[in-house]
Amino acid sequence: MSKNQVLEVHCLGLEIGRLSMDEDAHKSFFQYNPEFLKSGEHPQLFPLIFKRIPQTQVFSQFFNDSFRGLPSMIADSLPDAFGNTVFKTWLESKNKDMKYISPLEQLAYVANRGMGALEYQPAKSLPDSKQIEFQEIVEVLKLVLQNKSNAKGTKLNSKALLNIFKIGSSAGGLRPKILISEHKKNASIIPGDLAIDNKYNHYLVKLNLEDNLLFPKELIEFSYYQTAIQCGITMMSSKLIDSKHFATQRFDRQNGKKIHTLSASGISGWDYKDPEISSYEQLFKLASYLKIPYIEIEELYRRMIFNLVFCNHDDHLKNHAFVYDEKQSAWHLSPAYDITYSLNPELNFTQISRALSINEKRIHIMLKDVLSIAETYTIKKAKRIIEEIQDSIVVWEKNAMEIDIKKSSIKALKKGFKRLL
Repeated sequence: MSKNQVLEVHCLGLEIGRLSMDEDAHKSFFQYNPEFLKSGEHPQLFPLIFKRIPQTQVFSQFFNDSFRGLPSMIADSLPDAFGNTVFKTWLESKNKDMKYISPLEQLAYVANRGMGALEYQPAKSLPDSKQIEFQEIVEVLKLVLQNKSNAKGTKLNSKALLNIFKIGSSAGGLRPKILISEHKKNASIIPGDLAIDNKYNHYLVKLNLEDNLLFPKELIEFSYYQTAIQCGITMMSSKLIDSKHFATQRFDRQNGKKIHTLSASGISGWDYKDPEISSYEQLFKLASYLKIPYIEIEELYRRMIFNLVFCNHDDHLKNHAFVYDEKQSAWHLSPAYDITYSLNPELNFTQISRALSINEKRIHIMLKDVLSIAETYTIKKAKRIIEEIQDSIVVWEKNAMEIDIKKSSIKALKKGFKRLL
């Protein structure tokens, strides 16, 4: 796309505004649709970054690896590391000479298939594919992630890659994943870009490509999910597919509708890779600014303690999100996601810095540090929450054993767990 290309930004069935970009000048531009502003609808759709004014707004602060020049709320729609790998491989399968694609053109491919409710027009049209073959997808992704770009045969052709691109490039994060929809009555599975209606449950599936019998990431994440909900943490219903792929229902697809969803990084404009602003204090400030109910503030505290106790160091600002209530034009804490053991248990380590600091500390976090946040935000039963989550270590161990995680693996994981009381 040229620098003069303009994309329409749609959300909840409305054209919200228009987006353009001049990469040479390191500037992006957004202008609200005057009719949308005039309607007065959804006054809190973008509570930060975009001003509700008719004039064109110019942004130069987002030209970095995290936002790629786009306003942070829009950048939330871009694929992360895994999605970009799939995207690049698919484009190269179509055109070997293609070296670069602009963020705007990437959004045109995302179109209406992105996470959350933001959509982009004009869209790049892509043919439908109604087939889901997990084993074929796994085999193709193994080739992609091993950088076997010269592999011959049918497994790495444009058609096979297209299917994975459409259902895998929108999901964020580093690990291989796809989006699927499962029919509620007959359990048939279709690609996740075909339907949003209430006949289906919509899943994000993290694929097991490694066959790591000692530390199976997907099983470990499932054991964390089981434990977290038993600790009073809100998560979407999850399950294992073929006893090895971790599938979790999408909270941005509910009751046949798209839910407007933004990460903490996207809604605030904070770069999740910047340690200067990556802290739980910032996250709590944002939650308070959004006026989420006290019970959700308390749950955010519970999630913080869970991540600390169970050695989830990768709890950065893109791994926390908020969902929009379109009827009330209000924001709420999203269900928790990406809660799992984040280190490599096969390596020896003594000090690992956390993505989000607590009381200006990323290591050696003590009881007094987490209680300082409890005091600031009037968490009424902070010590009880800490005690409940620490006591759930034995619950996690039981959950892990029931899904056949090896005893030696459980022992290795527990070495990283932390006790505060």
